[in-house]
Parts: sequence; C-alpha cells; structure tokens
Amino acid sequence: MAGLWTPGATTPAVTPADSTADSEKNTEFQENEKILSQDLLSPDQITDLLSEADMDGIQEKMKVFLNFKNLRTCLRDAILLDYYVSGFFWAKTMDFSINQHSKFMTLLDLLLHNLQTLHMSLGDSIKWLGEVMAEIGPNHSQKNQELHVFDVKEANAIIDYLKTSLFQHYRLYEFMFYSTREEIVIGTEQTVEVCKSADHPFPAPLEEGISLDIYSAFIDRLPTPESEGKVLDQEQSPQDLQPESEAAEADSLAGFTIDDVKSALARVTDEVLLNIQKEINEKLQAQEEAFNTRIEKLKKA
Repeated sequence: MAGLWTPGATTPAVTPADSTADSEKNTEFQENEKILSQDLLSPDQITDLLSEADMDGIQEKMKVFLNFKNLRTCLRDAILLDYYVSGFFWAKTMDFSINQHSKFMTLLDLLLHNLQTLHMSLGDSIKWLGEVMAEIGPNHSQKNQELHVFDVKEANAIIDYLKTSLFQHYRLYEFMFYSTREEIVIGTEQTVEVCKSADHPFPAPLEEGISLDIYSAFIDRLPTPESEGKVLDQEQSPQDLQPESEAAEADSLAGFTIDDVKSALARVTDEVLLNIQKEINEKLQAQEEAFNTRIEKLKKA
C-alpha cells in the first residue's frame, strides 16, 4: 500500500449529480433573466399608453415610442405596429400591472427577434416560449420571486393569445421578414427642354421627338388673320350692332309717304275683315241649316 502512495498527489474532486443539475438550472435562469431584462417599453411609456381609452390613441403613441415613421409607404412597419398595438390592447383588457405589461411586451418583441434574426422555426419558437414561461410564470419557490410575474391563469391566457395571433400566422411573418418584394414603378417623370427661336414661339419638331401631327394639333396653334377677324366679330356685343339695324330699318321706310302707309294698312285691314266676315257667314249658315232640320223633325213628330 505504501508503494501506491505518491507524495503530493491529491484526490480528484467528485461533483455530485445534484449540484451539476442545480448549476445548469442557475445558468439557464440567468440567461432567461438576462433575455427579459431589456424592456421594450419603459414604465412611464406604459403608464402613458394605459391612459388611452381606445386603440386609436394607443396606436398613435405606440408609433412614436417605437419610432415607426413610414407607415403610409412601408407595409412591414404597419404590420409590426399592428402586432404591438394588438398585444398591448389585449394585455390592457387582462388588467395586467405595469410590470406585467413590460414583460409581456418584451416577450412579444423577442419572439419576433428570434424569428427575424435567429430564423427560429415554429417548433423552436414554441419550445423557447415554454422555457421562458417556465421562468416568468408561476413558481412556488421563494428564489427570485421578482421574475415570476404571472400566475397560472395569466400564463395560460398568454399562451392562448400567442397561438391565435403569432403562431397561427407564423408563415406570414416568415414571408414578411425573408421574402424580398419587387418595387413596381408606376410612373416616371421626364423633363424636355426646347429652345425657342426669335421669330416663332415654338421650334419645329425634332425627328426623335414628337410627330408632326401632334405638333400641329396641340403646339403649333398660332392665330391666323382670318381667325383673329372672326374672334373680333364674335367679341362685338349686340349693342354695337343695334345702331346699324336701326339705320337699316330707317332706310327701308324712307321712300314711302304717310298716305302710302295708310293705304297699305287699309288694304291689309280690309282683307283681314273680309276673311273674318266670310268665316262668320259660313258658321251662321251651318247653324241655320241645323235649326231647320230640327224644326222639320218636330213637325213630323
């Protein structure tokens, strides 16, 4: 036995299995605690958002807090803002505390971060969520109670919400982050500078420019002397033409005397009266014949 002893030799330390498991749990706990330490929203921002009564007010403030500036032109920013606003509004309906709101919003942000940056699949995201919820969910131990902010009912509600919001549309979020979209040019602007000559408002069209028909129809429309005369005639008012018409009427009656006018009016009057008298006589004759016919019928009766 003495020959097997080596001076200075030390017995290797044996690590119990329980202590190894505890160290792994502590390491995992520290990692999860570090993951959720970076809050997406500050307590003051959460308090400000909770003061809004409707979703529109929450959306306006969330847009400022998360620095979304291209909502009208970027579909991705609009989708992400809707994701955060919907999550916060749901948490508000659950009557979460400010700390619970902070952890829940950080959880929503990290799920998208894992999808976008780490390219986590749906199965990996669900597994990661289970591990994190085990740390921030209900725990009966007295160690690090500040991290366990949700009870069993709240933790189950969070998982159900994520199932119907993010996980149900996971492929769509993958498409949003990974697929490149083509930019469609719906219009272009071109500026053409044309040199103007001294004797003509517009130069003749170039061969590589517009056609002569278009140039003649829409550009080279100079007023001609004839068209200018027509425009001037049209611009003259009826008041300017009235003296000429009165002068023409005066000239047409200049060759007649008063007796000529009286005789002409007498002839016209006699002709009109003769026609009227003839018409009256015809009507009286017709009535007389009708009366005679009735009298004959009465005599026979």
